[in-house]
Amino acid sequence: MKFATLAVLVLASTAMAKEMVELMTVKTAQRNAQRVEGVFKKGRWNKRTKEKCRNGKAGEYGCENVDMLDFLSHEAMGSMTREGNDIWGWTSKDGREFGAVGQTDGTAFVEVKKNGDLAYLGRLPTQTETSIWRDMKVIGDHVYIGSEAPGHGLQIFDMKKLLGVKGEPKTFSIQSDLTAWFKGFGSSHNIVAHEATDMIYAVGTSKKELPACAGGLFMVDVSNPAKPTSPGCVGQDGYVHDAQCVIYSGPDAQYKGKEVCFGYNEDTLTIYDVTKKSAPVVISTTPYAGSAYTHQGWLVSTDMRYLLLDDELDEVDQTGVAANNHTTTYIFDISTLADPQNTGYYQSPVKSIDHNQYVINGLSYQANYGSGLRIVDVSSVSKDPTGKSFKQVGFFDCHPEDDAVGGVVEFVGTWSVYPYFKSGNILLNSIERGIYSLKYTAKR
Repeated sequence: MKFATLAVLVLASTAMAKEMVELMTVKTAQRNAQRVEGVFKKGRWNKRTKEKCRNGKAGEYGCENVDMLDFLSHEAMGSMTREGNDIWGWTSKDGREFGAVGQTDGTAFVEVKKNGDLAYLGRLPTQTETSIWRDMKVIGDHVYIGSEAPGHGLQIFDMKKLLGVKGEPKTFSIQSDLTAWFKGFGSSHNIVAHEATDMIYAVGTSKKELPACAGGLFMVDVSNPAKPTSPGCVGQDGYVHDAQCVIYSGPDAQYKGKEVCFGYNEDTLTIYDVTKKSAPVVISTTPYAGSAYTHQGWLVSTDMRYLLLDDELDEVDQTGVAANNHTTTYIFDISTLADPQNTGYYQSPVKSIDHNQYVINGLSYQANYGSGLRIVDVSSVSKDPTGKSFKQVGFFDCHPEDDAVGGVVEFVGTWSVYPYFKSGNILLNSIERGIYSLKYTAKR
C-alpha cells in the first residue's frame, strides 16, 4: 500500500500534543486511504480457508505454533462496510462458545465450535451511525457495546438470544431486541468490564457532552442489565483510553479488598481506588521514559505485582527504546500502588504498532496491528523484571503484505484478540479481512 500522505499526517500529528483527537485523525486518514485503494471492496476477502501452521506458514500467513482453524470475512458476517475492530467472547452455561465481532456498522455474532469452526448467527446494527471505533465486553450473559458514533450510548444485548438462532442468520432489532439502551453518555472510545462488581466503565466519553467526566471512567451499574444506572464518573486524571479493574489482592496491604482500576491515560499509568463510587481516589499517576500515547495494559498474574503496558505511538514517533520501530511492551512493578516503577521492557522481533494484550497463565496474547497475534511468555517477570527473559513462543500474522520488509509501522491488520475460551480456541479480529479462529499448539 502507498501511504505517503499518511506519513506526512503522522509526522504533523505527532509533533503536536498527544491527544486522542489527533490520533483519531491520523487513523481516519489512513482508513480513508485504504478505502480509496479498494482494500474493503466487495468479494476481496471472501475465500474461506483452514490451514495448519507448517514450516512457518499457514497458507499465505506467517505463523509459529498457531494453527488457523477457520475464517469468516466481514462481508460474510453481514457488514456493508466490511471493516472490523474489537472482539470479545461469551460462553453459555452449557459450554457453547460465541464471539461478538466488532465492525464499523455493528456487531456480528459467531459460534465457535469445539473444533474451531465458525458459524455466523447474525448481527446487531450500530445504534446510530457507523464508526471506526466500536468496543464490547461481557458480564454474565450480556454484552455491553459502545462506540465513537455520536449518540450511540451503551447497547445491552442478551447473548442467550443466540442460542435459539436456527437456519438463516438473524439481524437483531435495535428497538425490540436490546435488553436496554443506556443513554447516560453518547459516544465512548472503550468499554471496560468488572465482572466482580457488575460495573461497566465507559472510557473516552465526549468531553463536550460530559465536561466534568473529562473522558474518564464513566461508571454504569449493570447488576440489573435491564435497568442500568450510573453512580457517577471519575474525572480526576482526565481522559482514560483503557483500563483494567480488579478486587485488589496484591502486596500493598492498605488496598487489599478494595476495587482498584489501572488506567492507561494517554501519558501515564494512573491507578484509582474506586471502592467508594461517590468519592473515587487517584492513588498514583506515573509517566515513563519513551511515552508517546499510553494505550492499554494488563496485570501479569494473580499476585498483582507486575503489569504490562503498551504505548500506541512510541513506535510511530520513535521515542525511547522504540526508536527502532519494534513493538515495545513496558514492564511495571506495582507492588506499591502509590509508587509504580518501570523495571524494563520487551521488544518484538518485528516492526509493528501494539494495540491490545491480555495475559493468561504467564502468556501475553498481544494484538499488534500489522504483525498480528504475538504470544509472549512473560512468566519469568518475578525473577527477571527487566524483560530480558521474555520470549515469543507463537504468532499468527493476518497481514502478510508487509512480511517481506519485516513489518511496517502502520494502523493495519489486527485490532484485537480474545483468548479466554476454555476450549483453547482464540478469536482474532482484523480490520481488513474478518475473524480468524486460531489455536496455540505449543506445549508449555
